[in-house]
Amino acid sequence: MSHSIQCISPVDGSVYAERATLSLDQARSAVQEAVKAQKAWALRPLAERTRLVRAGIENLGAMNAEVVETLAWQMGRPVRYGGEFGGVDERTNYMADIAETALAPIEIENSDTHKRYIQRDPHGTVLIIAPWNYPYMTAINTVVPALIAGNAVFLKHASQTPLVGEHIARAFHEAGIPADVFQNVFLSHATTADLIAEKAFGFVNFTGSVSGGKAIESAAAGTFTGLGLELGGKDPGYVMDDADLDAAVDTLIDGAMFNAGQCCCGIERIYVADSLFDRFVEKAVAIVSAYKLGNPLEEATTLGPMAHARFADVVREQTSEATAAGAKALIDPALFPNQGGAYLMPQILVDVDHSMRVMREESFGPVVGIMRVGSDDEAIALMNDSEFGLTASLWTRDIDRAERIANQIDTGTVFMNRCDYLDPALCWTGCKQTGRGGGLSVIGYHNLTRPKSFYLKRS
Repeated sequence: MSHSIQCISPVDGSVYAERATLSLDQARSAVQEAVKAQKAWALRPLAERTRLVRAGIENLGAMNAEVVETLAWQMGRPVRYGGEFGGVDERTNYMADIAETALAPIEIENSDTHKRYIQRDPHGTVLIIAPWNYPYMTAINTVVPALIAGNAVFLKHASQTPLVGEHIARAFHEAGIPADVFQNVFLSHATTADLIAEKAFGFVNFTGSVSGGKAIESAAAGTFTGLGLELGGKDPGYVMDDADLDAAVDTLIDGAMFNAGQCCCGIERIYVADSLFDRFVEKAVAIVSAYKLGNPLEEATTLGPMAHARFADVVREQTSEATAAGAKALIDPALFPNQGGAYLMPQILVDVDHSMRVMREESFGPVVGIMRVGSDDEAIALMNDSEFGLTASLWTRDIDRAERIANQIDTGTVFMNRCDYLDPALCWTGCKQTGRGGGLSVIGYHNLTRPKSFYLKRS
């Protein structure tokens, strides 16, 4: 039975887009077509696949004006920020540039008696379940290397951003990538789970909530399907006593508030050395107080609505509970009179501790708690006091100190004097409840292929 998904725009609460989902039988047929098409796609030379993917991304870039406006309507990001194509292009180019080396066979021996090597083979059909918060970049992280490696791709995008998959599909198909090799699909949760349980895919990549990741694991149980899961985060920043204070404040507060705080690797808690704490907080409050909350289609807006009112309500609840428990909110509500529904004012909290949900649970919104710390050991203990582990941001002028601390933090990526960034040359990964697997880099290609060994004895 076919149902539909709706995108309720955070701009005005209207139904911005609605799409019918595939029935289970329709989805099975689409998978069968992908399986057949993938074999021919994998036989094409690597250079040809790479060229076509690059051309598809170039087509996507040509749509950027349309993309930026539709993003504002779908998930609320202000048009002034110009979309995501810069990151999409950077990641695509890097993964295309390393493809030949990353996918090259590992030669063990080629002698008069033996030829031995390890080859990278595509999984077949890859399902990518992408989120709404950075809907192009998060999808491209897996779409591009999966296609280049010779897989067929099913892209199931979040119901909040249904037009994203359509834009990507149009761009790729116009570039010459066969329609059955890259399919943008609308699926219900139940149909998705049924397909995974039937082992319809060789690999499934999911970016989203912890509960969503558990549902994917449950559906895949016993199928031995490969999984890549990027789930929740509560990323910390630590400002040491020798940090460049202005750079630390500017970067960490932007990392906490940009995209209305809806960033996978956004900063959700900050620890500041005692000697810098008061000045850090003063500068942070000045920055946030100057934000303009409003309609994301207006150029003056620097902070748009959250993607959905229910997401904003979670942050409101966390903030209210924290202040009731003794936290102090520093941003004056009078500066943001137009908040309500999906429109949520930004907030900085001090006098917080880890008994509060706002310092433990993922907020994914424009709120950050700032704590004073007296030593590196205290900061390390607090950074590790989390169920999540995606990134951590360290601020110091001493790289040896940063590395020493980094080696004691349970996380996927450590930044020094930077945050909220994804370097395509490095593996994008997490630990604890943030998930498993790794995207981009050489390791991303390894996860999207399987090793196949050849032991050939010459007669």
